Amino acid sequence: MSCIKSGDVRVLANTSFHFVKNEWSPEIRLHAFKMLQHLVRLRWDELSPPECRDLVNVSVELMSEVANACENWPLKSQSAALVAEIVRRQGPDLWQEIFTLLTSLSAQGPVQAELVLMTLRWLPEDITIHNDDLEGDRRRLLLRGLAQSLPEILPLLYNLLERHFGAAISEAGRQHVDLAKQHANVVIACLNAIVAYADWAPVPDLAKYGFLSGCSFLLSSPDFRLHACEIFKLVCSRKRPSDASTAEFDSAISNLFQILTNVSREFLFRSSSSSSDLDENDYDFAKCMCESMASSGSTNLQCISSDGGVMALYLQQMLGFFQHFKLGLHFEALLFWLSLMRDLLPKPKAATYPTGEGSSTGGVVSSSQVDSEKKKDFLVLLMMISLAVYWMYLSSGCPRKKMFLLVLLFRLGPWNSGVMNLKGREDLARTDQSC
Repeated sequence: MSCIKSGDVRVLANTSFHFVKNEWSPEIRLHAFKMLQHLVRLRWDELSPPECRDLVNVSVELMSEVANACENWPLKSQSAALVAEIVRRQGPDLWQEIFTLLTSLSAQGPVQAELVLMTLRWLPEDITIHNDDLEGDRRRLLLRGLAQSLPEILPLLYNLLERHFGAAISEAGRQHVDLAKQHANVVIACLNAIVAYADWAPVPDLAKYGFLSGCSFLLSSPDFRLHACEIFKLVCSRKRPSDASTAEFDSAISNLFQILTNVSREFLFRSSSSSSDLDENDYDFAKCMCESMASSGSTNLQCISSDGGVMALYLQQMLGFFQHFKLGLHFEALLFWLSLMRDLLPKPKAATYPTGEGSSTGGVVSSSQVDSEKKKDFLVLLMMISLAVYWMYLSSGCPRKKMFLLVLLFRLGPWNSGVMNLKGREDLARTDQSC
């Protein structure tokens, strides 16, 4: 095999394509796919432009050939990886042609659509994560090409998500279990592909093409809600941009706050009224939801700071998670409250006066000063809320939370020395031993 890899590139291509045919064993076919990936990764430049185009067409045809329910999953995976490797190696030059072929293939059936989605998922993952062999300029070129293709990729992802979710529901209603499962696999593959874009694609674009509203709808589906919430968790951790899209970003994140708050309210109500009706899947989903809410509150709380109703409801739900008997939910909420209290701590500022005459205590108060005082009052209110939660936590006396209490006390930094000295902590520890 090493002789073939290092020999004539056309012999390598023809030999590999010969051994990927279904007349050979899965092990031989798998090695043939890896040889093709080796060719694309290391010897692509030895092919002429027409030969490169022919290899693209044959590779997409291979995806179509392995796209059947009886085919081995590793072979399907390797065929999708081969096409992703071609795009990664060739860059934007052949992308439009490849994308047209992939779009056509995705319309042929659920298995074909699943393979296309695997390819679309691996494109950004290979560039943004698995990029040890990509030089800086090459990586930036691929990222720019991928970003320019978002107006084509994102609508395709959403259309496949919407189409196959509807088909899965329809086939399940007709008792066509196998076909419904195939469509459900496409939905999951689509959500996994969206995850690969959610941590770098512009948030306004994700909202514009319907992913935030679509995923919010899937939060009510037990089969897909965890995957949808994983997308929300990534989006919630995105930082606010400083360009012209700030208003659109704030609108999208504010909408996410409301979606997650409403869903969490339903979970907390069910949990408090009848926890026996909830299983581990429910708690896994709740933990992901709590992580998303904590991340959004720690990163983008300013998006809802002007809406007192949404802010109050959000804090109420985070307090509900904080009080929850499930340790995982309690701890995720604890991290949020810790972050909030740190952000609200007063920071020393050097007073400066433009006129050099010191403080104008007798002057006219400007509107900006009034707004600043209002903002300060609002922050003080939030501090009071967080302090109330903090002291409630101190008095809980629950042994299983003692570890997190100590973490909280020692991670509050300089502020904790003014709240409770070391002797006070020792007294608290002795008191907690009696519970």
